[in-house]
Amino acid sequence: MTAAPVIRTMTRGDLDLALSWAAAEGWNPGLDDAAAFMAADPEGFLVADLDGVPAASLSIVRFGNDAAFLGLYICRPEYRGSGVGFALWQHGIAYLAPRTTGLDGVPAQQDNYARAGFVMAHRNMRYSGEIAPTGPDLTLAPDRAHIDAALSLDHAVTGFDRADFLRNWICGDPSRISRVLIRDGALAGLGVLRACVSGWKVGPLFAIDRAAAETVLDGLAHHAGGSRISLDVPDPNDDAVAVATDRGLEPEFETARMWRGPAPAQDLSRTFGLTTFELG
Repeated sequence: MTAAPVIRTMTRGDLDLALSWAAAEGWNPGLDDAAAFMAADPEGFLVADLDGVPAASLSIVRFGNDAAFLGLYICRPEYRGSGVGFALWQHGIAYLAPRTTGLDGVPAQQDNYARAGFVMAHRNMRYSGEIAPTGPDLTLAPDRAHIDAALSLDHAVTGFDRADFLRNWICGDPSRISRVLIRDGALAGLGVLRACVSGWKVGPLFAIDRAAAETVLDGLAHHAGGSRISLDVPDPNDDAVAVATDRGLEPEFETARMWRGPAPAQDLSRTFGLTTFELG
């Protein structure tokens, strides 16, 4: 790299550009991820410019005072090997210290992340395919009371507070369809289906047990119209793996949830599908 990059906070246009890079890399982002991402932390997205041209991206989204999540780490192909991506990475890591920071890393990069102090917590597997619902849609579109319960569930399951992000994720755009399952007057399951560059992704899929997760997933499948669905499943949750495979979804690729600093108290037993690799 002959010139030092200029690292700055992204504009909304920069984030749209970075998500187009993600699409080109085959990450299949959602059609309206940017607004919800920005709602999480408007200053949590960085771009590195070389000679005034955006060359690399990184998300460093902060959740409360203690936790953060890192993602969207992309360097444009023509700038790889120049050092611009690594410079951006170092800036982001320094910015987040001393917060506990998570990421979902592909196998090829896990050794690099380990050298930066990230420790593997568990493996995730993406399952994809078409789901034929097994019965009627027993779920509901969430109302205000459901949203408050969903935010509490998300905090309990993830171990950190990301209410601003999740509220927008659930309610912010018609390209995302949210469904809840109410059992005995209480929230038993939450799922969000989002339209992507190709097909749909489900995330989060949180439920109190396997039966509730299956009901929510079937409800979302009614809205997917037979199109391809992807679900990112934490490998330690055997029931979640069984839900995916019993619905005919097949493993596509894996990542690892890794943490730098003390890991939050996550409840994987209620995690049947991760929300998004970019924000946890």
